[in-house]
Amino acid sequence: MILTYLVEHFGWEDLGRIININCFTNNPSIKSSLTFLRKTPWARKKVEELYLSTL
Repeated sequence: MILTYLVEHFGWEDLGRIININCFTNNPSIKSSLTFLRKTPWARKKVEELYLSTL
């Protein structure tokens, strides 16, 4: 839900600029991004912080 909101709000291109993560900049998809974020706590934290700052 968080990732879907951020993609709708910013788009993949801007999201990749804000949080420089390869899964946001190279052939992005919800599925690949969720897989990466589940395995990578530091990236998940950045996404959560961005989500909270946009609310």
